Amino acid sequence: MNILKFFTAGSVDDGKSTLIGRLLYDTDSILADQLEALQSSNRKNDDGSIDLAILTDGLRAEREQGITIDVAYKYFQTEKRKFIIADTPGHIQYTRNMVTGASTANLAIILIDARNGVVEQTIRHSYIVSLLGIKHVVVCINKMDMVGYNETVYSAIIEKYKVLAQQLKLSDVTYIPVSALKGDNIVQNSGNMDWYEGESLLHFLEKVDTDNLDKSQLARMSVQWVVRPQTEELHDYRGYAGRVLSGTFNLNDKVTVLPGGASSTVEKIDFFDQTLDAAHAGQSVVIHLKDDVDISRGDTIVNASALPQETKLIEADLCWMDTRTLDTSIMYNIQHNSKITKCKISEILHKVDINSLEKHAAEEFKLNDIGRVIVKTADALAFDLYDDNRANGSAILVDTRTNLTVGALMFRAAVE
Repeated sequence: MNILKFFTAGSVDDGKSTLIGRLLYDTDSILADQLEALQSSNRKNDDGSIDLAILTDGLRAEREQGITIDVAYKYFQTEKRKFIIADTPGHIQYTRNMVTGASTANLAIILIDARNGVVEQTIRHSYIVSLLGIKHVVVCINKMDMVGYNETVYSAIIEKYKVLAQQLKLSDVTYIPVSALKGDNIVQNSGNMDWYEGESLLHFLEKVDTDNLDKSQLARMSVQWVVRPQTEELHDYRGYAGRVLSGTFNLNDKVTVLPGGASSTVEKIDFFDQTLDAAHAGQSVVIHLKDDVDISRGDTIVNASALPQETKLIEADLCWMDTRTLDTSIMYNIQHNSKITKCKISEILHKVDINSLEKHAAEEFKLNDIGRVIVKTADALAFDLYDDNRANGSAILVDTRTNLTVGALMFRAAVE
């Protein structure tokens, strides 16, 4: 079975947690003790039914306020596919949490309250989906039961969202009318909306093609550890351990090690106690090279025929995640996969008003701000552009004073 990673986004009270709870409940993915806790809970819907949002509201503050604050991950599977769901916050105050949950997703579910239509948070979340390069988008027009399952309401929202999708260059968008509370079009098609001829949400998620989500032939592995046991039986063993970020390494492939540019050939690939002919994206392996090459943690082994960018000046989109304002006068640590080096934000090019999508000049970045900056690093980074290879086109900023992650970067261009 392959795995589909997706996240939900929407404004406060649009029903994200209820939708996920409904998916879990109607696919019998709830453990017996969880179901018992649900049934005995004091939180009920107005009609006396179980409040399924409890399944994802893990924090006490979430249960008390009835909102999502942190990212909650849930897992379930059907006969056709396994799923990892990230329930992300809708409130503007927790944009950084949403970016975190969405960063590894293959698909985005954007919820729109049928009573309210496209609102500012819809624009904000759609912009973040576009920024993170998520290819598949499902727009669930929720709470259709509150508007009498009216097709005209549904159609009007679609027409308005299509304008936004075109503006953000979201090309693969699917629209589904649902009621998470009542279960309409979540797992099974609803008899209340016989005018809708499409699939239920679950049926769509089961069949959406994920094979084209990462067809990158840009073979990349960031070295996490140099393996030298130096025991009698493994006296000459030298391997380079790491996770294959993208593409595929085959035996006898010609590779280049960056920085430095040393060349060699893949001689052997170890995977636990097995020897492989090829290592694919997502696998953690030990690669052996035919030549003795000076390699250390943070170096990158790449396909010699498709080299990444290598520079100390990078233009990048920045999502600021700290309550302390960005300080362009100090050094931060930048972590690009296993490579860590010093850096400065040398220039703020613009900041985006993601309620209107307008770009404007700015001198500072505060919590949840998003915009474009120039990053100057102490050591050259071997990276791909984010649009070409998400796995090797992003990094985080760490404040050395607090050791907190303060920013997420998506690389857009090498600056000459």
